[in-house]
Amino acid sequence: MARAATTSDVFNAIAEPRRREIVDLLALGPERDVTDIVLNLGLPQPAVSKHLGVLRKVGVVDVHKAGQRRLYRLNPQELKPVHDWIRNFERFWTDHLDSIKEAAELKAKQRAAHDRAASNHKPHSKEQNHGR
Repeated sequence: MARAATTSDVFNAIAEPRRREIVDLLALGPERDVTDIVLNLGLPQPAVSKHLGVLRKVGVVDVHKAGQRRLYRLNPQELKPVHDWIRNFERFWTDHLDSIKEAAELKAKQRAAHDRAASNHKPHSKEQNHGR
């Protein structure tokens, strides 16, 4: 089966790790131009421009001109389909974390019981044994 184009939807667009890095950077705040993104991520300018183009086509990123600069900003609402899809799996994480918590609590109780038992069965000192 042929793979869907990277510009077909937000899932395909953010499947690429470098595009996720750009999204993460833009999520930090102010609008950024290509040069700022290049400097922050250490990626070549042509690659950044290409990735921004993909993100723009699916609506995750907006661009506007400010003088000679093109400023990019994140459209977080366009990531909502990803968020909604991930939420379907939230219960698995919750169940898994609950299991880890229960196991840790059980281990702590067992260790405390073992420590109490060990402190109750301390051997007598030599002086105490001589007096017998």
